[in-house]
Amino acid sequence: MKIATYNANSIRKRLPIILNWLNTHRPDVLCVQETKVQDSDFPLPAFEASGYHVTFRGMKGYNGVAVFSLKKPKEIRFGLSDGPEADEPRLAHVVIDGLPIINTYVPQGYLIESPKYAYKLKWFERLHRYFEKNFSPRDPALWVGDMNVAPRDLDVHHPERHLTHVCFHEDAKRAYAATTGWGFQDVFLKLYPDRQQFTFWDYRARPGGKSSVEANLGWRIDHIMATAPLAEKCTQVEVDMEPRKSDIPSDHTFLWAEFKTQ
Repeated sequence: MKIATYNANSIRKRLPIILNWLNTHRPDVLCVQETKVQDSDFPLPAFEASGYHVTFRGMKGYNGVAVFSLKKPKEIRFGLSDGPEADEPRLAHVVIDGLPIINTYVPQGYLIESPKYAYKLKWFERLHRYFEKNFSPRDPALWVGDMNVAPRDLDVHHPERHLTHVCFHEDAKRAYAATTGWGFQDVFLKLYPDRQQFTFWDYRARPGGKSSVEANLGWRIDHIMATAPLAEKCTQVEVDMEPRKSDIPSDHTFLWAEFKTQ
């Protein structure tokens, strides 16, 4: 079973990249974040020949999540289901072959002194309650997506420069750790505890004219998490750099993992 995640930063702009990746790699499931399109404008016809079922929820210009799956989901939900501000364009919950898969685009936070950062920290608390309500850590489950947190010093270039960044601040890392502590394991860290590998490189050029990709000045903020019964079956985790080097790329790239199904 091959599971992948990708922050598209506009699915319409990234159609050629996503279609090529689906056709080349044929994951069982691809979770996409930041589709940035309302449901009525989602480019569904572009994927009709891909062989994938597409589940999505979005809004105009911001956020948005989608799940591409070779098998049709048996169950579909959106949002945190805890009140009127359910944030449906940030969370898709599907069940495929009995396996719950949660695809999230966690709020970025903007600045640590802003209300958006407080909202991010609260969002992790809400997500923890969602896990408690809907799952058991003793059963297989996946949580994937753009978490907007680099949990370790190895997960960001020059960590000493980013101590007050909303994706590396201590409060964000503690909130993320508390949520994963419900019962999820980072499968990348499980297989490669000492490897530095980024999933996001911003668009800005660096001193000397190099891009952030060429200078490898990135962040690991996209993650694939599994409960223990599934994490122990993970055999491979990789980051595909090629889409980030292509024409008109997202600032993120694809992260994927394989799991033994027997």
